Amino acid sequence: MQVHSRAYTDKANVFNIMKNIYSKEGIQGLYRGNMAMIIRVFPYGALQFTTYEQYRRIFFATFGPESHFARGLSGSCAGLTAVTCTYPLEFVRSRLAYQTKANIIYTSYIDTFRKVYTTESGLKGFYRGITASWLGMVPYAGISFYSFETLKRRCLKTRWKMLCKTNPNNSDEIVLRHFVHSLIGGFSGAIAQTVSYPCDVTRRRMQLAKILPDSHEYRNIISTMKFVYKQHGIFNGLYKGLSINYLRIVPQTSVSFTVYEFMKSMLDLQTGIPIKTG
Repeated sequence: MQVHSRAYTDKANVFNIMKNIYSKEGIQGLYRGNMAMIIRVFPYGALQFTTYEQYRRIFFATFGPESHFARGLSGSCAGLTAVTCTYPLEFVRSRLAYQTKANIIYTSYIDTFRKVYTTESGLKGFYRGITASWLGMVPYAGISFYSFETLKRRCLKTRWKMLCKTNPNNSDEIVLRHFVHSLIGGFSGAIAQTVSYPCDVTRRRMQLAKILPDSHEYRNIISTMKFVYKQHGIFNGLYKGLSINYLRIVPQTSVSFTVYEFMKSMLDLQTGIPIKTG
């Protein structure tokens, strides 16, 4: 939907497109490029959450533990670090996911790496569109982590029994229940995705520039955004496919933040607020 694939332009509805892909390519068509995504998820998640903790220590020490700016900046820097290190895997996934069964260009992950490297300026070719990704990641990761941490603190301060429980590692503190982490995590992801989505569309177009029609229009971020806006407008262009991204991002961020907090609890790293303060 982001690139207005001609193979599916007759089906504008999200679920119709999914049915169309399934009818033409079977279940494999819906999972094309998924292995590259799975391979990318491990280092991406590890880098994002690990560096977030490190950046947070640095920026909180500089701006103070209650600084809203430090929360957002920590998330943005963590996102930038993770996306920069794993971008080639995202690039390969996009190439594999775009092609159809009737128009196979890349036969495997290795074949994709080899062809891109030999025909698109070596390693530089794998970073096509990364500037758009950086621009999108700053608000996406920043808002996502900021919203989660802010909502988390707000929920803790309400002290509702339904929302909180005693910290299993420290009986003098209360922490949020896991279902609350899940809810605010999904909400944070939805807000962040809405703000940063045009950059996501731009990034995808630039990643696929070499195999898309009108490839000469995708020279840089500005020319790509202008072309998409001129051809399709805002909602049908720069925000095309946002609905299906909600269905992906909301559960993804919900699970990510819930597991993040659960593992902090398991490793005795989770902190809450003292019971005696209220």
